[in-house]
Amino acid sequence: MAENPSARPELPAIGTSLDWLPAVDHPELLAPSTAAALLAWAEADERVATQVAVAEIDPGLADTAALTAAYDLDLDVSCNCVLVGGRRAGEERIAGVVVRATTRADVNNAVRRLLDVRKATFLPVERATENSGMEYGGITPVGLPPDHRVLLDAGVRDGGLALIGSGVRRSKVLLPGALLARLPGVEVVEGLAF
Repeated sequence: MAENPSARPELPAIGTSLDWLPAVDHPELLAPSTAAALLAWAEADERVATQVAVAEIDPGLADTAALTAAYDLDLDVSCNCVLVGGRRAGEERIAGVVVRATTRADVNNAVRRLLDVRKATFLPVERATENSGMEYGGITPVGLPPDHRVLLDAGVRDGGLALIGSGVRRSKVLLPGALLARLPGVEVVEGLAF
């Protein structure tokens, strides 16, 4: 079937060898929860269909440093989503925290206060993958469990394009940071990263 060029995402192609495709049309490149969340989001916001792209990558290169070197990407575009948790009165509180790869999440102060917990820590790899239903190195804010807060640093919203996980290691998602800030449930936080 011939591809309609007008259906391609309205994004600049980044990366020297990445083939960007409309993410809503390629659920096979996304974790099941990510694909479902993306389709629901596209129904509520028509920009998702044309401004969210996905590209297949070598899963061995999913980590930020390897990815940016192998595909000639600017580190400024890459974003990391980590799961952070803490307890309050016996209740576990978990958030997906999204920051630019050139920064670090302020887990000990900003995240801890936002979760209203005494101590906030990164979830161990096994817990993060089991909890999210996503692969380590591909965890994304799109499709996290509904009881997880999604905290997005304002720098992601304001910094142009955002390259995020797809829920699996074998692809990445690219979209405007300003659009990611409109993902249902996202809380944009000033000073979440340093």
